[in-house]
Amino acid sequence: METLKEKQIKTNTKSTIKITGAEAIIHCLLAEGVDLLYGYPGGAIMPVYDALYKFQDKLTHILTRHEQGATHAAQGYARVSGRVGVAMATSGPGATNLVTGLADAQIDSTPMVCITGQVPRHLLGSDAFQETDIIGISTPVTKWNYQITKASEIPEIMAKAFYIAKSGRPGPVLVDITKNAQFEAFDFSYKKCKGVRSYNPAPKPNMGSIEAAADLINNAKKPFIVWGQGVILGQAEEELKAVIDKAGIPAAWTIMGESAIPTSHPLNVGMVGMHGNYGPNLLTNECDVLIAIGMRFDDRVTGNLDKYAKQAKVIHFEIDPAEINKNVKVDVAVLGNSKETLNVLLPLLKKNEHSSWHNEFKKKYDIEFNAVIKKDIHPTKEGLTMGEVIEEINLASKNEAVIVTDVGQHQMIACRYAKFNTTKSNITSGGLGTMGFALPAAIGAKQGAMHREVVAIIGDGGYQMTIQELGVIFQHQIPVKIVVLNNDHLGMVRQWQELFFDKRYASTVMVNPDFVKIAEGYHIEAKCVTQRIDLKATVQEMIASKKPYFLEVKVEKEDNVFPMIPSGAAVSDVRLK
Repeated sequence: METLKEKQIKTNTKSTIKITGAEAIIHCLLAEGVDLLYGYPGGAIMPVYDALYKFQDKLTHILTRHEQGATHAAQGYARVSGRVGVAMATSGPGATNLVTGLADAQIDSTPMVCITGQVPRHLLGSDAFQETDIIGISTPVTKWNYQITKASEIPEIMAKAFYIAKSGRPGPVLVDITKNAQFEAFDFSYKKCKGVRSYNPAPKPNMGSIEAAADLINNAKKPFIVWGQGVILGQAEEELKAVIDKAGIPAAWTIMGESAIPTSHPLNVGMVGMHGNYGPNLLTNECDVLIAIGMRFDDRVTGNLDKYAKQAKVIHFEIDPAEINKNVKVDVAVLGNSKETLNVLLPLLKKNEHSSWHNEFKKKYDIEFNAVIKKDIHPTKEGLTMGEVIEEINLASKNEAVIVTDVGQHQMIACRYAKFNTTKSNITSGGLGTMGFALPAAIGAKQGAMHREVVAIIGDGGYQMTIQELGVIFQHQIPVKIVVLNNDHLGMVRQWQELFFDKRYASTVMVNPDFVKIAEGYHIEAKCVTQRIDLKATVQEMIASKKPYFLEVKVEKEDNVFPMIPSGAAVSDVRLK
């Protein structure tokens, strides 16, 4: 039964209650609908953990084995659930260990609130034990941050933190709280934030810009759509599909936008970028109108900017004004949430098919299939390939799994060959490229969507950066499926050394431990596959399991990911071998 104190907080009445700052933090989280957070306790945050102890029935805390793991788990949770992920740590090294996850969330637009403890106010600037200027350190990698030095600030700042993290283009927020503020008692009341002065998270669409975009699209002979994660963050999947279907426009995706529409959609022509599909990369430099939706023209997508789509009129649908003309000069900029802007655009579009243009993509796909895809998915050589492992996971999961990838060759292979029926199914570190991301992110993804199968695809290098998070899986029996594609190398670095550094494999050979025994040490069912004859049955067994499962697959040591656009080359300079 709720106490009067809890009712007052829940209903946001003007009534106040006297509680400590530490208790206020917990009440703020509950008022924002948080029921799960990740973290690691320590001296400067201990009062908040003490307050948390009293609310274990309402707020689940997951003790990760490293603070970086807490941020990646919060990211995975946010990306799958659409809610704000929350991580908590102590001061000094605890806070600095959050920085990689903050940077990853910032560049990938992931809504996250991180709470850190800090030394008491009177010790700030004195080099006290475990004091670090986390505000100064985190400023470049957060959407907003703030240091609380007195308890009375807590309700307003926490409300603002959640509002900023999830509104407009999402991102990470850090709130640092001095220890004295955690102990102080004050009259607490809470009101959710609905706006911040001088902050315009969702620009109002300009009808003139949308009409200009529609006119260019309706008169195009070779229009081409490239969409990114902005479609997923804006919940505009159905609107994107409607635009594509009505206008008959071939559409490709960045790795952050993957799964917004089903892989099987007839106008979904695949991935763009350094290891993207041959057709969409090549034909970027042949389209007459390029329509970018919720993507930021990252260098891994564009290649050499001086040679990127110079023949095309460019339309950019984007919520963040800072992205307009940042990398690629556009002819028409449409600002606003993609769901809203695409809804306005749709009735202005003429029905079209562009069948001959679409056939160009099919011809290029056939070339790629014969040169690359067939060898990756249906190899005739003795050694196992990463591609055939991904294909077996597709078959066993019926294209319904959430695939969480780390960074490297396995990431590009998984993004190329994973098949999805459902949005929010591809979780990866896109902009920062953080090795060690996948294992903790898979934990968060599973807890954000317990009804979905979650499979972490990881290389042997990245796996060992956060391997300790197996302890979380064991302790909480989180039924994540872990697949390590082991080639005994830092695979992507080795590929570049082979292609561009005359096979000087400097510091890329891995001498690995027995991964199966390590998993078994955490009481996780584990198997290793070395032969093709065992692959299908073992993958099916893994997907069918209701418990955590670890699978190591020993793949070719010196296999490369193609197609590939060399660094600094144009998108049309695609290598197939």
